[in-house]
Amino acid sequence: MKKYISPGSWFSLEYPDNWCEFEDSEDCFLFYNPDKWTGNFRISAYRGNSSAYANECLEDELHQVRGAKKVKAGTWDCAYSSESFQENGVWYTTHIWVTGRGEISVECSFTVAKGESPKAGEAIVASLKVRNASDKPVKEVIPVRILEINQINENYDWAVSTVKKQLTKDFTGTEADLENLQKVIDSGRFNPKQRQAWESFGTAFGVILVNEMDGMEWVTVIDGQKEFPALRFRNSKVMVNPISLIWDKAKSGQPCDLKAEFERIKNEVEAVMD
Repeated sequence: MKKYISPGSWFSLEYPDNWCEFEDSEDCFLFYNPDKWTGNFRISAYRGNSSAYANECLEDELHQVRGAKKVKAGTWDCAYSSESFQENGVWYTTHIWVTGRGEISVECSFTVAKGESPKAGEAIVASLKVRNASDKPVKEVIPVRILEINQINENYDWAVSTVKKQLTKDFTGTEADLENLQKVIDSGRFNPKQRQAWESFGTAFGVILVNEMDGMEWVTVIDGQKEFPALRFRNSKVMVNPISLIWDKAKSGQPCDLKAEFERIKNEVEAVMD
């Protein structure tokens, strides 16, 4: 199972290894199997002003939604309901669970072909953990989220565009591009206060690491209030934060030798493979 922790660490859940997170509407998180569709699981969370908010939302759902009933999903008390609809001539059923803890109410839905079992969605609801403001800060590494993927793509596109514009050279995200990336960061055109620029160059360096080192993957690091993309080699302890690597040196006026950093990381990877 994979683990997902929401932005702000309001909640976490576990979902099947062959499922992925996908873009959805704002403040709604979508998961499904991209290879063989078995249903769409969506989850949204809402924070109220009192510790009774989650229970109030559950009771409101029971009273206001026709056919809603109180059920258990794992240890969670939920208001459960379902509704069927037709789309492009095919019938589907959406199963809905409203639950939560303290000041956080959570709404989960699992849409499947009509007649199919909702058990996979119910299992995800059962795995749910809700974190209130008084709970300990979260420190964990999880599969990279859509939120960080968008940040990586935006940073990388800017870095590639900048390299092409300044050097009129192509950039394909391979080891051969280290020299051109080095030329741009050493050009003197960017001052130490331009954090976004340095972080974008760091992202481009990270893409090179992923492309050149089989098993190096983007992950999301949750460290209390800090949430950021980083790299991890397989399930080892080899972790790299390329986005801050160049920025940390730039803001302190230190040079950054990308080839030396590449070799250092490569040696760390080879050491855990032995």
